[in-house]
Amino acid sequence: MSEHYQKQAYRVSLCTSAVNALLAVFKLAVGFVSSSSALLSDGVDSACDVFSSFIVMIGVKFASKSPDEDHPYGHERFECISSIVLALIIAASGIGVGYAALVKIFSGSMEAPGLLALAVAAVSIAAKEWMFRFTRRTARRIRSDSLMANAHNYRSDVFSSCGVFIGVAGARLGFPALDAIASLVICVLILRSAIEILLDALSKMLDSSIDKETLTQLQELVLKQDGVLALDDIKTRQFGSRYFVDVEIACDGDLSLRQAHAIASRVHDEIEHHFPETKHCLVHVNPYGEEH
Repeated sequence: MSEHYQKQAYRVSLCTSAVNALLAVFKLAVGFVSSSSALLSDGVDSACDVFSSFIVMIGVKFASKSPDEDHPYGHERFECISSIVLALIIAASGIGVGYAALVKIFSGSMEAPGLLALAVAAVSIAAKEWMFRFTRRTARRIRSDSLMANAHNYRSDVFSSCGVFIGVAGARLGFPALDAIASLVICVLILRSAIEILLDALSKMLDSSIDKETLTQLQELVLKQDGVLALDDIKTRQFGSRYFVDVEIACDGDLSLRQAHAIASRVHDEIEHHFPETKHCLVHVNPYGEEH
């Protein structure tokens, strides 16, 4: 990741951290005053999001380091590690929210929250949706896994805040149990978001292939190149937010070494040009129609 992209990731993380910090303060304060367990739970989630943003910044910083003697292929997988840590923190906050909701339900202490709790929940919905769109847009532009994981976390928070709004509104309409039930719904949404982030990060840590649509586009691009008579094999593996491509092409067996090399170089350059997410591409040439 270039220094320019790194600065963009920092800017997004600092901006969303500031918004989350304000939301956390208001939610916790209003939740405590109005006796809304759903709003308190959402406040805890927003506080965890502040720490999540700093984890993303750390992951981006390490992933942006240039290759060195110990890591000749670069450090992109640090983003996967930060995503795993992020998923664990999100899961821990979700479990805490669920536990607090169950305690309130079984204790039978149900009170209708104040009107201010409803207003804060509405503000949270709008703020979280903005953070999701803002973070996702930047994550796509700089191809950052950990930033994208944080964006999906914010989208989960939108649904959580919707649950808070419904729970608080229901409690004010005479169904106080809905406030605690909303906390349980938030717990489920938080845990689902954590699992999705964790599975995606683990998949990229285990050298999984890229998606089938991109793989098909790669195959079509290779076969369109002049001199390529067949595509014998293509392998891909994800490396953090980028991926490696290994290609075996078949060419006329009577070509000179210089001619075969020129075809392989063209295939290599076209792949890296049309698929900028490619970190490294290796092209091997086989004589057409022979066993290899």
